[in-house]
Amino acid sequence: MLDLFAVPEAVEPLPGGQGRSVRAGDLVLSPDRDPDVLVWLNPALARLAVRLDERPGRSLRDLRIAMPVPARDGSWSVGGWGASRFEPGTVACDDLAVLAATAHVLHAELAVAVPQRPDGLDDREDRWARAERQAFGEQPLITAAGPGATLAARLHEALRPVDLGPDQLVHADLAGNVLLDAYGAPVVIDVAPAWRPVRWAEAVCALDAVMWFGAPLDALSAWSQGVPRQAILRAALFRVLADALDVDVAAYERALGPVLVAGPGGG
Repeated sequence: MLDLFAVPEAVEPLPGGQGRSVRAGDLVLSPDRDPDVLVWLNPALARLAVRLDERPGRSLRDLRIAMPVPARDGSWSVGGWGASRFEPGTVACDDLAVLAATAHVLHAELAVAVPQRPDGLDDREDRWARAERQAFGEQPLITAAGPGATLAARLHEALRPVDLGPDQLVHADLAGNVLLDAYGAPVVIDVAPAWRPVRWAEAVCALDAVMWFGAPLDALSAWSQGVPRQAILRAALFRVLADALDVDVAAYERALGPVLVAGPGGG
């Protein structure tokens, strides 16, 4: 695998994510990549990355995307591993305001870069894809026995029909996947593609920032009523279903306090 990506055999584990990505030379190698997704996603991201870097008048602090890199045979994955360019001198971003601003710009760019729903999204059957479809009512709610089952049912019961906005390509796992380079520019990595409303993707980002990256609990107060509440209910249901066997129910209940107790008129 390393030979096909033309990198040295010595690898260095990288922090963040699920702790399984490694640095090999000037590449970051990440496991468990779906080749059917990468074959359409990576070319689109590569074109967008170049366009952003070469845009006339760009500021040193403007959005960047980590460049996907194919193997020597032109394939985008080798044995389930994908590669992107290593970004030296970057640090993880856990500031929710920066993450929200990054999401806004990124999704505006993705809407132009990928204007039509890619066929490959329909073929996904991983746990995140199944959880996403259940959160949007496209599949019946199925909860495995475990600590999250009762919470998932409670979230599901609170859902109401609502217009969250048009579907488009979004990053469904943005919190934890934004780096800041030496100039303070956000560098987006590990795009988790979904064809959903931007408001939902931003709700997932806000929820994850509170749950895992130290954002204050009151950051979710803005999501406790009306349409925003319906977005974050679907975001929470998505996460709880995807992680059904390893859900910290108490942590979710703390984070979602104002969302879960919203009364009549709260959406």
